[in-house]
Amino acid sequence: MKTPFRAFALTVLAAAVFAAPKDKVLPKDLPAYGAMKPVAAPTVAQMRLANGMTVWLAPTPGFPKIAFALVIRSGYSGDPKDRPGLADLLASTVTQGTSKQSAKQIAEAIAAAGGDLNGDATPDAIYITTSVLAEHAGAALSLLSEIASSATFADEEVEIAKSNAASALEANEAEPGFLGRRALYRAMFGDHPYGIIAPTRESIKQTTAAELRAEYARRFRPDRALLVATGDFESADFEKTIRADFGSWRSAASAAPAEPAAPAYSTSRTVVYVPRPNSVQTALYLGAVAANEAQPDYAAAEVANAMYGGMFGSRLIDNIREDKGYTYSPGSRLVSRSQAGILATRADVRNPVTGASFNEITYELNRMATTAPEDSEIDRARRYLLGSIAIRLQARAAVARSLANLWVSSLPPAELGALTEKISKVTAADVQAAGRKYFPASRMTVVAVGDEKVIKEELAPFGVEFTKAK
Repeated sequence: MKTPFRAFALTVLAAAVFAAPKDKVLPKDLPAYGAMKPVAAPTVAQMRLANGMTVWLAPTPGFPKIAFALVIRSGYSGDPKDRPGLADLLASTVTQGTSKQSAKQIAEAIAAAGGDLNGDATPDAIYITTSVLAEHAGAALSLLSEIASSATFADEEVEIAKSNAASALEANEAEPGFLGRRALYRAMFGDHPYGIIAPTRESIKQTTAAELRAEYARRFRPDRALLVATGDFESADFEKTIRADFGSWRSAASAAPAEPAAPAYSTSRTVVYVPRPNSVQTALYLGAVAANEAQPDYAAAEVANAMYGGMFGSRLIDNIREDKGYTYSPGSRLVSRSQAGILATRADVRNPVTGASFNEITYELNRMATTAPEDSEIDRARRYLLGSIAIRLQARAAVARSLANLWVSSLPPAELGALTEKISKVTAADVQAAGRKYFPASRMTVVAVGDEKVIKEELAPFGVEFTKAK
């Protein structure tokens, strides 16, 4: 299970290059910034097998490794109502044995190929990913084909996965960040699949191997699947191997899960709180529906988010970290799902400044919504985003995942490069329009994790009501 705000921490160093503190004067002999250049995305060859499976191939000669992503378009959105988060268990067990190989044999085979094998689920899809040495690409493709068509879900492997999932959930529930995200998404989306970030204890306990086999047969279908490969290979040879390995894969007779509907969303002045007795901090989460990658103003929303809280040197960080010292690592993130984007803010603040921090966060949100940005801010934000994307796409696994995400959102592979082109052309007017549309504090759902008495005393002056997280 990945923490959404982890990416923010990992890009602090890159962001610092483009965002010097405002009260510092840089040496006069530093060279000027070079011209901004959109990131050169790989050329992607597309094909579709007779069984309906989509294949995207992005050959990048050089370093002798290949990254694969096998994606099934059905994540939490395909889970039965009484099994929230079932897709997590499905993703973690589908790699643990096929009709030809046991879990141990699979682990040994992928290790011998110089790689690893991972399964994870999101609200929109299930991802099976691996990176291997180029000379072992054929073995990796054969293994992915087995997983796609003949996973077995042995009882003992399912029990191990359930035990691991229960332990992970217990550990996560000790973290205010997990509690805050879970409460925020539930409050924002209710019963919609986007309201789920992890399975519940009840769902884990009740899941059986037979149920996973049935869900596998229903979801793992070539007409709902994409295979991405990027790395050191020749497309013509790869196509032949893929057709040989995956051509015989067939869909089950049962109907496939329905695509998720667009979520309903409404705002409220109620603060959702998650009690954490004797906590010395309050974790504040604010979120609202925003642009996703399919919307024409997504690039502008990305630039606006970077300016607001998405990079080191942003308005939020300058305000409540650098100027006031309320928190160490506040930040914001724009998350893209197939049916909606999510603008989320997080700040872990000291108890005595919970109210003051909330006041400054809403101030910065409303400043984004009501004031024109400075050209220098936009320039820093664009450079930060283009630099971050360029760094991320140096890893072939990241390229494969990014391409897979585009497919899940029904976007073409060319969008990988088009986004950077769009970001480089975002104007002050574009940012101001995105600010008005997505950033008003009145649109935000608010969650606070911490000591209940502190939360209520600190936030009461804002005239809000309180409700305990479900």
